[in-house]
Parts: sequence; structure tokens; C-alpha cells
Amino acid sequence: MAKIGGMKNRQLASFSVSAIGLGCMNLSHAYGAPVSAQQAERVLLTALDQGVTFFDTAALYGFGTNETLVGQVMRPHRDRFTLASKCGMQGVEQSDGSKVRVIDGRPETIKKTCEDALRRLQTEVIDLYYLHRWDKKVPIEDSVGALSDLVRQGKIQTIGLSEVSASTLRKAHVVHPIAALQTEYSLWTRNPEIAVLQACRELGVAFVAFSPVARGFLCGAALDVSSFDAKDIRRGMPRFAPENHAANLKLLPAYHALAQEAGCSPSQLALAWLLHQGEDIIPIPGTTSVAHLLDDLSAVDVQLDASLMARLDALINQRTVAGDRYNAQANSEVDTETFA
Repeated sequence: MAKIGGMKNRQLASFSVSAIGLGCMNLSHAYGAPVSAQQAERVLLTALDQGVTFFDTAALYGFGTNETLVGQVMRPHRDRFTLASKCGMQGVEQSDGSKVRVIDGRPETIKKTCEDALRRLQTEVIDLYYLHRWDKKVPIEDSVGALSDLVRQGKIQTIGLSEVSASTLRKAHVVHPIAALQTEYSLWTRNPEIAVLQACRELGVAFVAFSPVARGFLCGAALDVSSFDAKDIRRGMPRFAPENHAANLKLLPAYHALAQEAGCSPSQLALAWLLHQGEDIIPIPGTTSVAHLLDDLSAVDVQLDASLMARLDALINQRTVAGDRYNAQANSEVDTETFA
């Protein structure tokens, strides 16, 4: 793992990116009310100053407002980082002016979404452009074909996929080389270990891990689910349902003891565990707090021996965590392998 400017780097296609990137979603979307523009700017620019060179956004986040935020703050520094965004799932305006989330992987929609993203991000090219969800009504080959057209047109540099199976990855890779695959991966979400990680390695595809600290569960203090904002997406996730959450909380004392043994914070332990899974894995934690950001980034210096890794694996895994990661509706929208 090379180290440039204080932050260790990993390879993603032709890009050398920071070993820990920044998921920008939290600044506009998903876990309650967006933070102020001033606070979002502080987080983004602190990340850049600390050596983060990989920033991840999407058309979906805040229905375009996150791309707009990233564009406004980061445009003066565009040559200092690798920019990733996503298409195929976005907000569509309704007759009453509201927007609803829609999965749409038709080629014409992908190309229109890219044009909108370029404008919002205030850039001439997006370095890595993901298909956020595979629209199962559209052959993956057609969606990736549209993305390939965007590469030829110079509007995007590389193509990524999100939340897809090893089989779908292989089909897509035949149409155009896939640079990165992104899905949830952490101690408490091990689905990529079934087949996707191996497929990525066979094909030379970087793996980008979102929600690497288990949607805040592995960040330290026990989460109070009852205090979640009404729009917090975790309210609809089975692992945070009262009975499951109570069961999962019982894992934390032993987990915190392992963090103490490793001489790091709980968040750093979760990220270090991921970094130790392979040089091809790039976690992208998100946060609205500069203090949490700095804590996360220090995980690159945490060393874990084989004994501690084994104890972590045994403590938190698909057998010890209660509840699915998504509800039935969300599960139907992804194309990932699941444990029997």
C-alpha cells in the first residue's frame, strides 16, 4: 500500500486513490436532515487536506443536491481527487412537485442522468461512473453499453457497478471493462465474501465498500434507535428493529474490548479490519463530523495481528448478527448473493 502525502494509497483502475475514501451521501441524505452548507464544506475540505483523494456521490443523494454540493465545494480542487458518482437510480418529479426514487437503467435515462451530473458537479468528466442499481427490466449489457458510449464520448473515464452479483459483474465485464464494484461490506455484512470478492479479483476489479462501520453501529456509543430522525433510512432496516437491535447490542462490549486491545477506536477497528481483507478493497465511510472524519482516516495506521482478526471474524459475522440488512422491498431491488 503506497503512501503519498500522508495517506496510504490503493489502485482503482488507472487511478491511485486514498486507501480510505469519503462517501458524501450523509451530507445530504439518508440519516436525517442535511447538514448546513458550511458544515458540509468543512467536512469535504478537511478530507481533501488530510489526503483523501476519492470522493463518492450519486444522483440519488438528496435528489441531486449532493452532486451540486460536491461540485460547488470541490470544483476549485478538481485536479486533486478522483470523482465517483452514480446513475440508474434517481429522483423523478411527480405531478405535485415532489420527487420519488426510481430505478431506471434504460440507455437514454443513463445518458440524460450523466449530462445532469456533469452540470451539477461542474466538471467535464466523471472519473468513475457507477450503475447504482441494475434495473432488472433492462439487460445489464444494454445499461453497460450506454455507459461505454459515455466513455467513448469522453464524459466518463471508467465504469462501475453497485450491488450486483458475481454473475452480473461477469456479463457486464464482457461488454466493457468494469473498474470497480461497490456494495455494502463490513464485519456485520459479509455477503461479498460469497462470490463477488473472488470475481472482482479474477477480473482485476477494485472493490469499494460502503457502510464500512455498519451504518454507525460499530462507531462507539450504542445507537438509540428511538432517537433516529423520522426520515432516517435505518428505521426501515431489519437490523435496527427493536428485537434485532437489542440482540446486536450484546455484541458491542466484546467488540469494544478488542478495539481497546488494538489501541484504536471502534470505528478505526472496523475500517482496519476491511483494509486488512486485501489491497483491492477501498472503504468509503461517510460522516457529517470533522472529528469523526479524522478518527476514521487514522485507521490506515492500525495494525491487526492474525489472532485479533480471527477473534473479530468469530465475534461479528452473518451468523451472529440478527436481522437482514435490507427489508423485503429493498432486497428485491439488489442483485447480490445471500447466505443460505
